[in-house]
Amino acid sequence: MDIGGLTTVVANSAYISARGSFDGTANPAANRDKKYFAKLKLPHITVCEGLRETLDLQFHSVCVEQPIGKRLFQEFLETANEYKGPCRLWKDIEAYDTAEDSDRVQKAAKIIQRYMEPSAKYYCPFLPENNITKVKEAHQEAGDTLFIETLESVMDFLKEVPFTFFLETMYLKRFLQWKWLEMQPVAEDWFLDFRTLGKGGFGEVSACQMKATGKLYACKKLGKKRLKKRKGYEGAMVEKRILARVHSRFIVSLAYAFQTKSELCLVMTIMNGGDLRYHIYNVDENNPGFSEERACYYSAQIINGMEHLHQKRIIYRDLKPENVLLDNEGNVRISDLGLAVELKDDQCKTKGYAGTPGFMAPELLKGEEYDYSVDYFTLGVTLFEMIAAKGPFRSRGEKVENKELKKRIIKEPVTYPETFSENAKSLCEGLLAKEVDNRLGFKNGSCDELRTHAFYSSINWRKLDAGILPPPFVPDSKTVYAKSLDDVGAFSTVKGVTLEDEDKGFFDEFASGTMAIPWQEEIIETGVYGELNVWGPGGGVPDDLRRESILEQPPPKSSTCCLC
Repeated sequence: MDIGGLTTVVANSAYISARGSFDGTANPAANRDKKYFAKLKLPHITVCEGLRETLDLQFHSVCVEQPIGKRLFQEFLETANEYKGPCRLWKDIEAYDTAEDSDRVQKAAKIIQRYMEPSAKYYCPFLPENNITKVKEAHQEAGDTLFIETLESVMDFLKEVPFTFFLETMYLKRFLQWKWLEMQPVAEDWFLDFRTLGKGGFGEVSACQMKATGKLYACKKLGKKRLKKRKGYEGAMVEKRILARVHSRFIVSLAYAFQTKSELCLVMTIMNGGDLRYHIYNVDENNPGFSEERACYYSAQIINGMEHLHQKRIIYRDLKPENVLLDNEGNVRISDLGLAVELKDDQCKTKGYAGTPGFMAPELLKGEEYDYSVDYFTLGVTLFEMIAAKGPFRSRGEKVENKELKKRIIKEPVTYPETFSENAKSLCEGLLAKEVDNRLGFKNGSCDELRTHAFYSSINWRKLDAGILPPPFVPDSKTVYAKSLDDVGAFSTVKGVTLEDEDKGFFDEFASGTMAIPWQEEIIETGVYGELNVWGPGGGVPDDLRRESILEQPPPKSSTCCLC
């Protein structure tokens, strides 16, 4: 084995060992760095109570969107008998929504029995009678929308008097402590780097570990001088801003943004299974491509991710197999939003040449204005490649100049291999329609029309959305699905570029620190929340939430001596 190969083996071994804790083969706490874990200390309330004036303390933001806020609010509700019913109904509806089909009728019956019968211990009298009647009549069908109105009534009740009381309790003060900790700066020293996983236009992507919690991430490093030389500032900021806006299980999440002396760093969801291009061509080189079952599952998850982007008025523009990543369990997420564009509220279309040759839609190539439809053309190309192990506009291994590729996309029909089923062919034809009006995609604010296509008849969309639909393939936890370090290669040094004060201002704006929701999820997932969220005796107010406890602390020991 040569030195390069040995380096890859060593790097892979360290990476596999580190990720073992999140594959269920080790204790997550065992991978923490004690020095950095000690820095995760909740401050005294006097340090952070000013945040009450600056944070968004609206009900939905605190108690629904933010995982730690939601936990603390539910802990508060459990302390008052009159709020235990709505709190537990809320949790039981969430459990119903993610339950297996075979369990839903029983769960629905228990919800009716526990909260909708006047004689029940946790009866919820605020629920409208007509809603209770509808639930009772329809619960045997166990439909996806059975408890939508009920949950709305629960939220309407909780956001009034219960939430008002919550704002004056120790639970809100504890939330302020967690928000203060969340807002503390993070830098390069908080992360341990592992092997390089890939390379982009402006830098490499490596596996890394948050030292304080032990959680694994992927770190996308953008070289500052390379960004400046190639005028990449706007694209980098757009990607960072969009990643901070979106939160979907079908799109990689941004957890941290910081800078080093030479790089801007985006710390994101680690996807240990590799990208779909690697799986199409490299995992089984003698039999490239996916079964239609597998392509169906992945494309369904991609549809959910793109729908989330489009509902937030974001056009992706760069869907392709190498930008779709697999996690440990075999689910995929969209990544690399550097070419995405945000539409303004009064804007329906945009213009501009962006994307990857062979994937761009006809209207984009012709220089016309376009909307979200371009993303469904790229979905058609991606789905075709998953099944055929080649693009629809070139033969396998064929080198085609961009001018010729453009002509084929705009004018020439697609030829389908005999291996395509009628449903697969029909779907690809609908996605690859050259006329926008004929193309399947995002219509009337959703992808529901696309979901009804016969190709997806085997997909349970509720389970898929909840993350409980079993994937057709689960990556091997002992395999690194990435090229060898030699094949990834290294960037050359950028010469002739000087960074100035104006550049520093951009870098400081980019390095905004921690993203609230992913950070709170990390704190809960790794057990840190349970270890630090300690109350006083009998569940009472702890010293760090009592202002007067500052005065009760003993004076520091003096190192001076006194001669009498």
